[in-house]
Amino acid sequence: MWNPVIREAEMEVLIEDDADLREQIFHNNVREQIIFLLLFIILYIASFALLDRFKRRGREDYYSTDDDEVTVYRISTWLCTFSLAVSIGAVLLLPISTVSNEVLILYPNSYYVKWLNISLIQGLWNYIFLFSFLSLIVLLPFAYLFTESEGFFGHRKGLMGRVYETFTVLGLLATVVLGLTYVVSALLDKDKSSIQTLLDVWSYHLPFLYSCISFIGVLMLLVCTPLGFVRLFDVVGQFLIKPQFMRDINEEYFACALEEETLRRRLNQAEMNGNYCVSPAPMSVNESAPMKDDEFQLPKGLLRLRNGELRTGLNKLLTKFEMKRKLLDKQRQSSSMRRNVVYPVSMLLLIGFTGITVLIVMQNTIELLIGIKALPLSSRQFTLGISSLSRLGPVGAIIEIMLILYLIVTSSIGLYTSPLMKNIRPKKQSTPFNLIIANCALVLILSSALPLLAKILGITNFDLLGDFGSIDWLGNFKVVLLYNVVFAVAATLCLVNKFTAKVRRELYARLVENYMFLLSCVSFLN
Repeated sequence: MWNPVIREAEMEVLIEDDADLREQIFHNNVREQIIFLLLFIILYIASFALLDRFKRRGREDYYSTDDDEVTVYRISTWLCTFSLAVSIGAVLLLPISTVSNEVLILYPNSYYVKWLNISLIQGLWNYIFLFSFLSLIVLLPFAYLFTESEGFFGHRKGLMGRVYETFTVLGLLATVVLGLTYVVSALLDKDKSSIQTLLDVWSYHLPFLYSCISFIGVLMLLVCTPLGFVRLFDVVGQFLIKPQFMRDINEEYFACALEEETLRRRLNQAEMNGNYCVSPAPMSVNESAPMKDDEFQLPKGLLRLRNGELRTGLNKLLTKFEMKRKLLDKQRQSSSMRRNVVYPVSMLLLIGFTGITVLIVMQNTIELLIGIKALPLSSRQFTLGISSLSRLGPVGAIIEIMLILYLIVTSSIGLYTSPLMKNIRPKKQSTPFNLIIANCALVLILSSALPLLAKILGITNFDLLGDFGSIDWLGNFKVVLLYNVVFAVAATLCLVNKFTAKVRRELYARLVENYMFLLSCVSFLN
C-alpha cells in the first residue's frame, strides 16, 4: 500500500544524499584547484630564480629611465617564467603520476592519501597540455613581439600603442600559421581539404598544429639524447682517465707553474726587446723529445720569429699552460675518494642507465613487431592504484622515474652542446632577452615531448592522459617502430664508441685498487 509519509521520507533521504554528493564533488574540486595552485607557485618561483640567473641586467634590456620599457620587459619576463614553469611541470608529469600510482597501491586505505586520485592526475595532465600549447602559440610569441614593438606610426607613443601593435602582428602571424596548417594537412590528407575543415579552427587546426609541434619535439629528442649520452661520457671520461696511476700530480703541477712563469718572463722580455727573443725554448719543449700532449707543443723555430709573431705564439702557449695548470690544480686538490670512487661509480651509473634504456627500447621494438605491445595512442581509461606499472613493483617504478629524468638531462645537455646552439646557449648574467625567449621555447618543446618519448620507447607503461594520448601520429605503426629502431641504434653506437678499451682498463684498475684497499682494511682490523 502506498504511504505518502514513507514516500516523502524517502524523497528527503534521496535529496540529502544528492546534496551530500554535490557538496563532496565541490569540495574535491576546490581541493584539486588549491593543490594545482600551490604546485604552480612552487614551479613559478623556481623558474623565476632560474631565469634571473641567466638574464642580463644591463641597460641594454632594461631602461630605468623609461617606465614603459620597464613594464614591457617585466610583463615579458612573467610570460617567460610562466612558460618555464609549465616546462618543469611537463617534465614532472610522468614521475608524479607513477609515484601516485605506487603510493595508492602501497596504502590503499590510508586516510592521508584520499586526495590522491585519478581526477587530480587527469586534471594535472590537462592543465599542462593546455598551458604548454598556450605558451607556445600565444604567450612566447607575444613576449617577443611585445619587446620588439614600438607602436604604430602616427599613433601616440606609449604602452597601449605597443600593445595594439603586438596584438595586430600576433593576429596576422596566427592567420599565416593557420593557413600553413591547412595547406600541410590538405597535402597529407586530401579528403580533409574542404571549407568546413578550413573554418574548424578549434577541433581541427589547433590539434593538428600541436601534433606537428610535438612531432618536432620528439625528433629533437631523437637527435639530442644520443648527443647527450656522448657528452656525458666525455665529461666523466675526462675526469676518470686524467688522474692516472704512476703519476705525481704535485710534481706535474709545479713543473707546469714554472713553465707558465718562464713564459710570462719571456713574453715581457719579447715586449721590451721589440718582439725578438733569444731565450732558449721552455724546458718541456724539445724538438727531439716533444711533449706527450701535443696540445701544448711549441712550434719549431717560434722563438726566432719577428714582426709580432713571437708575441702571438707566446700568448697562445701561455694560455694553454694556464689551462693545464688549472686542471692539474683541480686534480691535485681533489681527494683520493673522489678520484678513485666517485668517478668510477659515476661512469658505471651512466653505463647502467644507457644500457637499461637500450634494452628496454629493444624489448619494446620486439613487442611491437610481435603485436604484444599496443601503440602509444591509447583510448582506454586508466585508473590509479589498481596494479603496478612495472613488473618489479616500486623498485621498477623508481628505475622508470630515474630513466625519465636521465633522458631529459641527456637531451638538454645534447641540445646545448650541439654546434647549432653555440649562439643561442644561455650564459650566466649575460643572456639577452630575445635569447631568453628562444631558450624558453626550446625547453618547452623538449619537455612537452618527453612524455611522448617515454611512452614511444616503452620506458613507462603509464597511459598518456588527456589530449597527449590523442595525437594522430602516435597511432602510426611505421613511425613508432622506426623511431624505436633509430633510437636503439644511436644509443648502442654511443655506448660502444664511448666505453673504449682505455676507459675499461682504467675503470677495472680503479675497482681492483678499491677492492685491495678494502681487503687491507679488513685484514688490519682482524
